[in-house]
Amino acid sequence: MPLKVMSLLGAIEELRHYLNQVANIRKLTDPEVIEVSQRLDQLLNQYNSDVLS
Repeated sequence: MPLKVMSLLGAIEELRHYLNQVANIRKLTDPEVIEVSQRLDQLLNQYNSDVLS
């Protein structure tokens, strides 16, 4: 697996874990939860783009 993909997977897992923590203590509509979720979406889209291309 290429290093870029491995790095993305690590970042995705780290952000996913953080999102779960934030979402457990704040409302899902909280701006921080939404921001982290959007950052995670960007990483997932980047991963899909790199893997499928």
